[in-house]
Amino acid sequence: MLKNYIKTAWRHLWKNGVYSFINITGLATGIAVAMLVGLWIWDELSFNSNHQHHNRLAQVFLNQTTNGETSTDETIAMPLGEALRTLHAADFKRVSLSSWDNEHTLTVGDSKLPVSGRWVEPDFPEMFTFDMVMGKRGVLRDPSTVLIAESMAMALFGEENPINKTVKLDNKLEMKIGGVYKDLPRNSSFYETKILLPWGNTENWMNKQTSWSNHCGVLYVQLNQNTDFAAINEKIKNIPTAHIEKVKEEVMLHPITKLNLYTEFENGQAAGGRIQFVWLFGIIGVFVLVLACINFINLSTARSEKRAKEVGIRKAVGSLRSQLIGQFLCESVLCALIAFVLALVLVQLSLPFFNSLADKQMNLVSVGPLFLLLALAFTFLTGIVSGSYPALYLSRFEPIKVLKGIFKSGRFASLPRKVLVVVQFTVSVSLIIGTIIIFRQIEFAKDRPTGFSRNSLISTPLTEGLYGKYTILRNDLLQTGVVENMAESSQPTSHFSNNNSLDWRGKDPNLDINFRDVNVTPDFGNTVGWTITEGRDFAKEWGNDSGSVILNETAVAATGLSSPVGEIVTYGGKAYTVIGIAKDMLTQSPYEPMHPAVFFCKGWMGVITIRLKQGVPEADALDKIGGVFKKYTPDTPFQYKFVEEEYAKKYSNEVRIGSLASFFAVLAIFISCLGLFGLASFIAEQRTKEIALRKVLGATVFNLWKMQSKELVSLVLIACLIAIPIAWYYLNNWLQNYSYRMELSVWIFIAPIAGALVITILTVSVQAVKAAMANPVKGLRTE
Repeated sequence: MLKNYIKTAWRHLWKNGVYSFINITGLATGIAVAMLVGLWIWDELSFNSNHQHHNRLAQVFLNQTTNGETSTDETIAMPLGEALRTLHAADFKRVSLSSWDNEHTLTVGDSKLPVSGRWVEPDFPEMFTFDMVMGKRGVLRDPSTVLIAESMAMALFGEENPINKTVKLDNKLEMKIGGVYKDLPRNSSFYETKILLPWGNTENWMNKQTSWSNHCGVLYVQLNQNTDFAAINEKIKNIPTAHIEKVKEEVMLHPITKLNLYTEFENGQAAGGRIQFVWLFGIIGVFVLVLACINFINLSTARSEKRAKEVGIRKAVGSLRSQLIGQFLCESVLCALIAFVLALVLVQLSLPFFNSLADKQMNLVSVGPLFLLLALAFTFLTGIVSGSYPALYLSRFEPIKVLKGIFKSGRFASLPRKVLVVVQFTVSVSLIIGTIIIFRQIEFAKDRPTGFSRNSLISTPLTEGLYGKYTILRNDLLQTGVVENMAESSQPTSHFSNNNSLDWRGKDPNLDINFRDVNVTPDFGNTVGWTITEGRDFAKEWGNDSGSVILNETAVAATGLSSPVGEIVTYGGKAYTVIGIAKDMLTQSPYEPMHPAVFFCKGWMGVITIRLKQGVPEADALDKIGGVFKKYTPDTPFQYKFVEEEYAKKYSNEVRIGSLASFFAVLAIFISCLGLFGLASFIAEQRTKEIALRKVLGATVFNLWKMQSKELVSLVLIACLIAIPIAWYYLNNWLQNYSYRMELSVWIFIAPIAGALVITILTVSVQAVKAAMANPVKGLRTE
């Protein structure tokens, strides 16, 4: 029986080639989109799952409560590691402190390579089960031994065995290679970590930190098998309490499998992050697949009268309704399986582009057979679901009425099809509106005033050989003719240091505000191009303003001082005079509120900022600047970053989400238009005789086009009107997540509606005009 079902289904598909092509192409596109979304979600949900004990691993976070507000941070104080190790040895199998990833230089002979690495305690490689290609994980107990990634070993030594070979770290430390580990996948917290450095080395300043108030590192733990996350969180949360004054500080374990998905916290609890995009794209994937299923249902039921006689004959010769349902479901499943094969081809062809769009390294092989089996099962289910309504609808026809020719599909027979068309375009237009709003919000944030000029601005680390040489280095750079200005600072266009020890006249003793503290040289303002709105800039002579500070506008608002210039503020117990007010400089994400900042003309500097002269080719400028740096640090490669590019990274996640959303929106419209084309073709075919008669009686091509197009265009217009409030509600709620956000304007909703109507008219017109221009004689002969 099954063989007969399949044979009959194949014949039907082959006989109705155009409609079969539309159904299969639509389903294949829908399944391909669902598979791409599934791959993306699989990659997101499997973040950090490459580690053997990932379900027992966690990073330690801190919840700090000041003025009734709780903030969550992943940077911890170094003594916390030893406290967990000694006080809760029964709960943790391993505890490991780590630094953040930092840029280092590795030298082997004449070869110098920049490398990202971190200082880690000896248990770190074992905790995260680094896959060793050569050597052993435990070698980091030797303070002069390092572990390097396989890609770094290949870059430094080629095919040679690197074990026990010596490399120079940052041009001063001779380190021995004790092992080589496989590079970690992109969906890992340590993907960029290419060298693990021994925690006990004397160059690691973090291993000497004993203060509970100095938060400077990262802490990871591996729980014992009999330890529960919730229970241990309750046991350890108050460890810092005895060591911290004024601020309430509690410890919290954050599973490493959630580090990527849950990056936002409220009241000390994970509240969201990338997980919202997982849900968003999961819903989009389902919607796009539903659109493809709607095409199948619409075309199958629309052609019901064409198959009515077939159903009547089958029932007359003894076929049961269950057998007819089985036949029609077999056709649907066969169509879905063919679409699945085509979808696999589409996914394979589109993966390079999709990976580039999503910044991933996904492929069908790496996800394993389970994903493909799930995809196949989902396809089978899609075939059953999309074929169920047509099968039930067609199988209920009464054979007597059909064979006597008195079968009528009824005045409301097309109502379900109309409803489904409205649903299709409601989803599609909502996606288009959403995509436009996402891109407009991105552009709105990109155009936000930053308070300084990012163009032609580069930054480079202030390495050891450059300390104390500010004046002569600046003079040499200016003499190259390619540098307009140069300055040093602690954190010019980034944000990693806060302090709440600033006091001023009339300050509320209960007020606790974190100010961003920035150390700069006198030429910093002219170099970055900031604007002094009141008072003056720092004096040109280095050291003359060591007792002065400049506040940004947000800091002035935070202090409540009406005339801050000339006021005395204290910081760390020392008095400073406010000499100027600088326009706010945006150094964090453009979606975040501005932070209060205090600028000092003294202290530690870690970054050199250089403004290139306008009109000078970048390659020539960088070559000359690199020559100056080589003069002072010949063994250190000149590494630089364009500030514009670094700033762009702050909103790169939103740009990527917008690109993915637009990709899926285009495919959704394609599937909807494919179904619309199929319906228009069917309507034209169904009304062939009517069109021919109208044409013979004098109807123009325009009249015939209008007659055929009016109904479908009306349905799309209704869908657009429904899509507007739906899109406004959800997108307006989404915008509330950003403190700096655009206002929704009318044209954002009008433009997609106009576009959808134009696309609809063009799609329908292809068949409508073709039918209207056909020879009426052929139409009248059809019956």
